[in-house]
Parts: sequence; structure tokens; C-alpha cells
Amino acid sequence: MTTFFLRHHPTERTKAHLEGAGLVLPCAIGRGGVIAAKREGDGGTPRATLKILNIYIRRDHWPGRACAFPVKTIQKHHGWCDDIKSPRYNRLVHLPFTASHEAMWREDPLYDIVLETDWNARPAIRGRGSAIFIHLARAGLKPTEGCIALSRKDMMLFLSRLTRDSCIVIR
Repeated sequence: MTTFFLRHHPTERTKAHLEGAGLVLPCAIGRGGVIAAKREGDGGTPRATLKILNIYIRRDHWPGRACAFPVKTIQKHHGWCDDIKSPRYNRLVHLPFTASHEAMWREDPLYDIVLETDWNARPAIRGRGSAIFIHLARAGLKPTEGCIALSRKDMMLFLSRLTRDSCIVIR
């Protein structure tokens, strides 16, 4: 098993490094920093040990490199439910969708590559946080809403070392 550790920056709460398998990758984390009691909408990255469940890609932006996971293609009709009242909370949904959700197909590159983590996945507990992904970062590693974000180059390095039994320890 390959273990990666997310080590947050000592003075910048929205910056961190993902370390493991010989890599040290700068990354952005949630605007709320790392938090122990994750709640929907708090902007925090959960203090947890996470596994990767699925990898979603924009096929039109994918460099075609192999990784340990089969990749699923993001479609224009894909969304992710973040409505705590919905039975589809913290799940991939098909658009149009009446409950609150975010679009997986985006005009910016943030979701060109998305790693779905097992945070609050099975079962999803309403209000405990949804869509805790590892995805591509904004320029300058700007904070996320709770996800971990890597540059495209570093994401490809991370994917090259990721195994099916890898975990990410966030402390």
C-alpha cells in the first residue's frame, strides 16, 4: 500500500504538500484549512484518511497516460449533488437535476481530472460534506471549497504513483 501524507503549510492554512512515493507536491486545500469536524459548506478539508474510489476525466483534455485506476469520462450532463435534503446527496447525478448540485463539466480546467475520495461516501451522512475531491488547481494554488488541488503536471505525477490501495492521510 502506498500512503501519501497531506502536510499543511505552517503559516498558510490553505496551502499544503502531498508527500509519498518519493514525491513532494505543493497543493491547495480548503479555504477553512484542515478541520476535524467537517460540515457541508464550511470550506474545510477534512482531517481523515481517504481512499480513491473513482477517477473522472474530461476525455477531450486527457493526455492519455495510464494510471492504476480505470478512468470514467465526465459527460456534459454530469453533476454532483450537494443538497443535504436529497437522497442523492454526495453522489454523481445526471442533469438536469432539481436539487442543489455542481456541474462536473466545467468551462475552467479544475475538473478536467477529478479523483473521487471516500469521504462521507457509503453511507453518505447528510451535512457531513460532499464532493471532497482531488482535482486540478487554480493558478497560484488558490484555496478550494474543501478539496485538495494540484497543478496539472503534479496531478500526472501523483497519478503515476497512485495504486488501487493507496490512501491519503490528512492531519
